[in-house]
Amino acid sequence: MSADLFEIGAGPRSLRELHLPRPLQVAVIAPHPDDFDAIGATLRHLHMQGHAIEVAVMTNGANGVDGEASTEEKTALREEEQRASCAFFGLPPGRLHFLRLWEQADEDELAGLRAWMAGRRPDLLFLPHGNDSNRTHRRTFEAVRAVAAEQGLNAWACLNQDAKTADMRVDLFCGFDQEEADWKACLLRCHRSQQERNLRTRGTGFDERVLQVNRGAAQALGSALPYAEVFELLRLGPAQEPARAASHTAS
Repeated sequence: MSADLFEIGAGPRSLRELHLPRPLQVAVIAPHPDDFDAIGATLRHLHMQGHAIEVAVMTNGANGVDGEASTEEKTALREEEQRASCAFFGLPPGRLHFLRLWEQADEDELAGLRAWMAGRRPDLLFLPHGNDSNRTHRRTFEAVRAVAAEQGLNAWACLNQDAKTADMRVDLFCGFDQEEADWKACLLRCHRSQQERNLRTRGTGFDERVLQVNRGAAQALGSALPYAEVFELLRLGPAQEPARAASHTAS
């Protein structure tokens, strides 16, 4: 991708108004099953433009399932929910990959991520922001930066806002209307274990929790549309920007 396609620090720009000059290879690096869905409106926009999206889910997400089932059973449930959401989205099954990193001690714990990224050389990556209270989000951010530097990857990264993102600069956004919000809610509800867990522990569903973040982002932007997914841009390559410190502890 051209280095001047994005301009860091120029103020928030709408992804829908950008001219993307050629079909791009887009990599989505999701810390858990369901993180793909949190930026579903942006990814749907790119998918409908004909850009090739591939998804790598870093961990099994078993800790996010309540109950007495085994880790294997919880893993199978989370991954089946992710397959269901990607099928609803329209992503071909062969473009969804489960890496299951950090499940056990390994001399090269990033081997799976290295192999996955080396086989794709994406133009554009979506991943969590490093300034996030969730340890796995921070760990994913750090791992992707490290592997990109090792491999000399020359690409843009879009660091997405999450409910636990502490602070970020907004360089890019994708606004969306109520019809698309209803579609996104259906996508999020494919993760039934997370929908039920949020209803039980927070009194609001996973779908509504994510859309609340999107409503707040749109209001902060002064957007004419009621919802927005927002991103901070980071240039990956031989001379990467300094990492912004993550200021929160694990959760």
